[in-house]
Amino acid sequence: MDFSFQLYSARNLTSITGFFPRLKALGYAQLEGFGGLYDRADDLAAALEENQLIMPSGHFDLDTLKDTAKSMKIAETLGIKRLICPFLPPDRRTDDESGWLALAETLAGLAETYRAAGFGFGWHNHDYEFRPTRSGKLPLELILDTAPALEWECDVAWVVRGHHDPIAWIERYAERVTAVHVKDIAPAGTAEDEDGWADVGEGIVDWTRIFAFIRRKTNADLFIMEHDNPSNVERFAKRSIEYCQALGAKGK
Repeated sequence: MDFSFQLYSARNLTSITGFFPRLKALGYAQLEGFGGLYDRADDLAAALEENQLIMPSGHFDLDTLKDTAKSMKIAETLGIKRLICPFLPPDRRTDDESGWLALAETLAGLAETYRAAGFGFGWHNHDYEFRPTRSGKLPLELILDTAPALEWECDVAWVVRGHHDPIAWIERYAERVTAVHVKDIAPAGTAEDEDGWADVGEGIVDWTRIFAFIRRKTNADLFIMEHDNPSNVERFAKRSIEYCQALGAKGK
């Protein structure tokens, strides 16, 4: 199994591309991009080629995704095959079901456009999609049920932080799960300087069980390591891939 590294985890480094040789040496074959990198897409593509890395997926904010020609050009430059909408700003979130339905309809239309052009297109969750609307329905189910062509990049740790069982959600939408964010949550009261996140395998998420379930029940082909605020990004990258490779070697 090849693992990707979400470059957002390294956003605080002086040079993200300067970290590419170390990621390659640690065993990463793939990277996932995010919006802040795309202004110099040609330079980023050159750095990927120089380090024999690929970028099969990338995060694009909703406004950029609506400019489909621009987003497709970036994707083609970087070799991105799957575009992911990762976030909805707080001022666009609502407890009114109609707001989420409108978003879902927008995503459904974009999914059709990108798929027709040969790209995958999906949604990446946080915890706010698990806060009920006034109708009692959850934003994530509204999004996925209204936009059937939309893939789901499941961020397991955010599901847990949303007080839901990731296994149940993955089983419910198994055919839609094409990518997984592999991240971990530190035990309560620890890692406060890292916003309560942990290196994969060092936290409370049962990745042994979850990995086995994902591989058995879904066709997910992208497994992306992420830590939202690591105090030492190289430590996170090293510990996490070593843990996940060991799981794979055990056939988990």
